[in-house]
Amino acid sequence: MFKNILVPFDGSVGGEQALLKAAELAKLCKAEVLVLTVFRHHSMLEASFSMVRASEPGNMDDIMREHAREVAEHGKKLVLEAGADKCRAFVKPGQPARTIVGFAKEHGADLIVIGSRGMGSVEGYLLGSVSHKVTGLSAVPVLVI
Repeated sequence: MFKNILVPFDGSVGGEQALLKAAELAKLCKAEVLVLTVFRHHSMLEASFSMVRASEPGNMDDIMREHAREVAEHGKKLVLEAGADKCRAFVKPGQPARTIVGFAKEHGADLIVIGSRGMGSVEGYLLGSVSHKVTGLSAVPVLVI
């Protein structure tokens, strides 16, 4: 039925629930789970206002990318521990909903499993959640957990 199940994962409880449901579906369908963590690109102006530890100076994008990599790898570990046979983790910069939908198309995902509420900002409450935006933009089925 499904061959590639995409799970956008931000480290939240809702994201973990989506991972577990995707692992369950992957076992039934013998599908591969693609864990995607999206991080937001910071402009130089935003980076200048950011709090960075003096002992760990660095480019804000590099710091965000490394954190996103850790989150994605944690998600992959959870999927494999839940019994799925195949899982890969990815990290991409960008606006979350559009990046998720573009990634799904690029990687041939035939299902997106996403948590209903993640670690989004207050902006998400005002402008709509990422899961809501993904359901509106996606050409493939979206299962909101």
